[in-house]
Amino acid sequence: MSVEERLAYEKRVGPRQAAIAAAAGILLVAAVAVQLGGPHAKVNEQTLGLITENQRIARDLIGAVLDAIGYFALAATLAYLFSVTRARDPNVKPSFAGIVAVVGPILTGISIPAYVALYAAKAHQFATQGSQTYEEAHHLLGSTVLVLPQLGNYLGVLLSAIGVVLVSLNAMRVGLLTRFMGFLGVFAGVLVIFPLVPIPIVEGFWLVALAYLFTGRWPSGVPPAWRSGRSEPWPSSQEMRERRQRAGVAGGGRGGGGGGARQKPAPTPAPEAVGASGGAATPSAGRTRATTPKRKRKRRH
Repeated sequence: MSVEERLAYEKRVGPRQAAIAAAAGILLVAAVAVQLGGPHAKVNEQTLGLITENQRIARDLIGAVLDAIGYFALAATLAYLFSVTRARDPNVKPSFAGIVAVVGPILTGISIPAYVALYAAKAHQFATQGSQTYEEAHHLLGSTVLVLPQLGNYLGVLLSAIGVVLVSLNAMRVGLLTRFMGFLGVFAGVLVIFPLVPIPIVEGFWLVALAYLFTGRWPSGVPPAWRSGRSEPWPSSQEMRERRQRAGVAGGGRGGGGGGARQKPAPTPAPEAVGASGGAATPSAGRTRATTPKRKRKRRH
């Protein structure tokens, strides 16, 4: 695919990818917000947790579905951004970054609703049948059916974080993302594993900002790599300093003197004529009587 064909393709699918990225950011935040509501167990105890879950099955299922759609949209967003990056630099490293960025969110999007649905079924069984003892709760929650989606979720979250970090760094290196967006993506990927707050605000903001960029708009102007179809690396700090120094030197050479022309030196005053007998110098032609110091006249006796 030529550069012109690639740019035409990106212009054609840009609005659709922007909608997907915005949906990913909004749904990931909305899913957590939905799950934070409703009743919660005051203590971490299995029997109480199952009884409480039976009261909030509908809320958790809705949140899990929103989470799954959000992670699927995240996979599509990262896949598109990585494909755009690789079109600018076919030798992007590591080459498996695109695979990780897609597999991780998809695995998480499958594991979360699977775990919530199975846990809700166990909770309903515990609350409506049996003696509701600790032994029964331990037996229900120790099932392999519940362990597998948990492991899949942990692995998917880890791969998702790695994918966000790698794709952000590579997109920034080729000039598709500004330094702010690139490092924000790295920070968002780290927060996937080590969240500071329950709601993924940073991840959601980064995805919505990506959506705005995919539409071909940006407050400071779209990065040049989106328009040229080629890699446009950002200059390093050393290169920026050298550019400023060269601009300063060039500006100093052009300053003053009517565009660089040399000014004629002021004429030096002509030396005063010296008397033929080697006496004192005669007054210059420009000296007047008013400026000539007066001499005292000798009195005659």
